[in-house]
Amino acid sequence: MNLSCFSAALFAISIQYASAFVPSKTSSSSPRTVLSESATAPSFSLDEYLFSKKAPIEAALEASVKSRIPQTDKICEAMGYSLMAGGKRIRPVLCIAACEMIGGTQDMAMPTAVALEMIHTMSLIHDDLPSMDNDDLRRGKPTCHVIYGEDVAILAGDSLLSTSFEHVARETPGDKVSADKIVDVIARLGKSVGAEGLAGGQVMDLECEGKPGTTLDDLKWIHIHKTATLLQVAVASGAVLGGATPEEVAACEKFAMDIGLAFQVADDILDVTASSEDLGKTAGKDEATDKTTYVKLMGLEGSKKYARELIDEAKECLAPFGDRAAPMLAIADYIVDRKN
Repeated sequence: MNLSCFSAALFAISIQYASAFVPSKTSSSSPRTVLSESATAPSFSLDEYLFSKKAPIEAALEASVKSRIPQTDKICEAMGYSLMAGGKRIRPVLCIAACEMIGGTQDMAMPTAVALEMIHTMSLIHDDLPSMDNDDLRRGKPTCHVIYGEDVAILAGDSLLSTSFEHVARETPGDKVSADKIVDVIARLGKSVGAEGLAGGQVMDLECEGKPGTTLDDLKWIHIHKTATLLQVAVASGAVLGGATPEEVAACEKFAMDIGLAFQVADDILDVTASSEDLGKTAGKDEATDKTTYVKLMGLEGSKKYARELIDEAKECLAPFGDRAAPMLAIADYIVDRKN
């Protein structure tokens, strides 16, 4: 699938479910029944929802890395090259959808949505470096270090990371979101990229590459921290910004952890079933580098089954939200059904 079309496809899930709904705090009663109703609502279109989010997200991303003085033109250009290279924008969409599900608005969540994509893009720039995954193709384009050199690519990633926190602090509307919620979100973002987040997961991934005896538990630890944690922060932060209770935040976190793991399982499946053209990056790279993957440990069919089990479990977590969860449920299904 063309990445620009795909990006448009991943921006269209929830406009038809904007009517107010206050989730019951007693979620123990027959969650499967509520889930079945919302998951099968025939009038909901993921494509329409994603399309409705695409333009505002892309505009906010582009504005966030504009150079304001001549001396920063090159670094901002490198940041923008990777940030605006397309992509699925799953994290921004999930953040906004979670905020809206709770009762918040898009503008309350947009600065955090931008920050999440900045952090994700930083991780891609650094992952592609010769000292890491050594890849020269990302989102169908030459990687940042191929265009700007390793030195500028590293600095562009560093700048995206630091700017992400500044962006949340500066741009979140203080008349709609309290300072304690903004600080909570910044703390969550910081933890998601540290030793107990993306960086720790990446280090463990590097240590296990080509290492015999890597277990399924090792693999889960890697991807909980390398992949799932940032998705978890996207959903939880959106919920926090929207005014969720601690119980609602916990339900969102469990949902996101499950879809985060499923996302990685799906990535491992696509690495052996899709082409480089479809993926927008080098296919078959995991096998070529003897990387431990879910497909390697569980087999292709076992991996497909595990991904679907994770998604089904995730969707149960949002049963109390009824139709308001329709965008999130559709994204969950998309994660395991996607082609790139």
